[in-house]
Amino acid sequence: MITVQGVLDRVGPALLRSIVTGGQATTVNDVMIAEPDQRAHGNAGDLVLGVSCGTTRSAVALIRRAAERGALAVFLKPPATGFPEVVAQAEQSGISLIEVKPETSWAQLVWLLRAVLDAAATDNQAVPAPGDSSGTGALADLFRLADAVAAVVDAPVTIEDAHSRVLAYSARQDRRDPARVSTIMGRRVPSDVLAKFRSKGVFRELSRGHSTIFVPAQPDGTLARLIVPIRMGGELLGSMWAVVSGPVPQDRATAFADTGPVAALHLLRHRARVDAERRRSAELLRSILDGTEGSRAAAAEIGLDEGQYRVVAIDAGTSDAADAEGLRLALWEQIAKGIGSRPAVTDVDGVLYAVVPDGAAGWDALRDALTEVDVQPLVAAGAPAKVATLARSRSQADEVLGLVRAGLLQDRVSGYEQAWAVLTLHRAATATSRAGVVQLGPLSELISQDAHQGTEYVETLYQWLRHPGDPRAASAALTVHPNTFRYRCKRMVELTGLDMDDPNVRLALHTQLIALRWS
Repeated sequence: MITVQGVLDRVGPALLRSIVTGGQATTVNDVMIAEPDQRAHGNAGDLVLGVSCGTTRSAVALIRRAAERGALAVFLKPPATGFPEVVAQAEQSGISLIEVKPETSWAQLVWLLRAVLDAAATDNQAVPAPGDSSGTGALADLFRLADAVAAVVDAPVTIEDAHSRVLAYSARQDRRDPARVSTIMGRRVPSDVLAKFRSKGVFRELSRGHSTIFVPAQPDGTLARLIVPIRMGGELLGSMWAVVSGPVPQDRATAFADTGPVAALHLLRHRARVDAERRRSAELLRSILDGTEGSRAAAAEIGLDEGQYRVVAIDAGTSDAADAEGLRLALWEQIAKGIGSRPAVTDVDGVLYAVVPDGAAGWDALRDALTEVDVQPLVAAGAPAKVATLARSRSQADEVLGLVRAGLLQDRVSGYEQAWAVLTLHRAATATSRAGVVQLGPLSELISQDAHQGTEYVETLYQWLRHPGDPRAASAALTVHPNTFRYRCKRMVELTGLDMDDPNVRLALHTQLIALRWS
C-alpha cells in the first residue's frame, strides 16, 4: 500500500520531481507504459509513463485519457513538463504530473518503480539503520548485489555510499588486505585509508565520472583496487570497490562497470527508504522536544524507554553543505549505536537535536565522538530527564548552546551541570539589565571615559573585582604591568569617589559589570 507521494519519497529527487499534485491519498496499483498507438492509457490507480510524448498535443492527450481512466499520475520528461498547456491539463484533470530527469533511462525507471511497489506490498519490516547489515529490505538486495558483482569481477567487493560508508560487501573475503578488513569491521573507510586513496586522486577521478579507476598495490601491503562510480541522473550516489591482485582484463573491467546502473537503482531504493525513515523519526522527535500531546506514544515508536536521556543541541558552525552533511552522518551513526533502529536526531532551524541515553553509552560516547569529527561543532547538553520532561532538557540545551556561541564558556562542548555558574551569572545579568541597574551610580562615568578618552577603566574595574587583593593576577588578565594596573585603580577612585572598601559597593559594581558584559 503506497501513494504517489510515497513513491516519490522512495525513489527520491535524483530522478523525479513533482510538477502538479493530485490523487495523493489513493493507493498506487501498477505502472503502465503509454505506447503511441494505445487509445486507453492506464487504469484506476496506475502510474502512466509517457515514454513517447515529446509534443504538447500528445502530452495533453495522454493526461486527459489517463485521468478519465482513473490513473493517479503521468510521468513525462522535459520539455513536455514545461508546456503551460500540459500543466494546465494536469491541474484541470486532478492528476499528478511528475517530471522525470532527462538523463534517466525509462527502462531503469520502470524497474525501480516496480521494485518500490513490490516492496510496499510485501515488505513491512522496519528499515535498518545506516551500517546495519541485518539483511532486511533494500540492504539485503545490496548484499546480494555485492555477491553477484564479486562473481563478475572475480574479486571481493564492497559497495559504499558517497560518504565512504560501507552499505554492503560480498561474502567472498580477502583477509590479506588490512584496509578492506578494517573498512568492513568499522562500516566505513578509516580516515587513514581515505587519506591514502585521496592522495592518489581516487575521489577526484570518481567525481569526474570515469567508468573504472585502477589503483595499484601500495608498499604498505594494501592490495590493488578496481573502482566503479555509481551514478544516476548525473549524481554520484556511491562507488563499488573490488580488491584485485593486479591489472584486470578489459572485458572483466567492462563487465564490472556495466553493473554500475544496476547498483544505482539499489542505492536509490536504499537511500529513499532510509530517508523516509529518518523523516518519520525526526517528526516524532520534534513532537517529543516540543512536549506536545502524544509525545509519550512518539517516544515509544522511536524506541525510547523509561530511562534517563539528555537532549543535545549541536551547531555545526559551517555554511559548507558537505561538512554539515558529514556531521549529520556521523551523528546518525553514533546515536544509532545507543538507541535501537531509529536514531533520535532532528534538525530545527539549523540546529541538530539528538536524544541520547545519559551516561557512558550515550552522552559520554557522543561527546567523545564529536571531538573527533573533522567539522568542529558547538555542542550543548541539557540535564538528564525522563521522556515526559525532555522538553525541559531541550530548553536547557538551548540555553547552554547560547552561552557556547557567545564565547562565555571556555569549551565548545558543554553540559548543563558544568555550565551552572555561568548560567547563574548570565540569568542574573539578563534580569538586572532589564531593571536598568547599569545606569545607577558612578559606573556610567567610567563608561564615558573609556568611550571618549580611550581608557580601559571598565575592564580594569572588572578584573580588580575578579581578583581582589591580587594585583598581579588582575594585571596578568589585562596583559599590563602591575604598576599600570595600580595607577588605573587610583585614577578610577579619583574620578568617581568609589569606596572600594565597602563590600556592598563591590557587590553592586560586580553585578553591574556582569550585566554590562553578559546581557
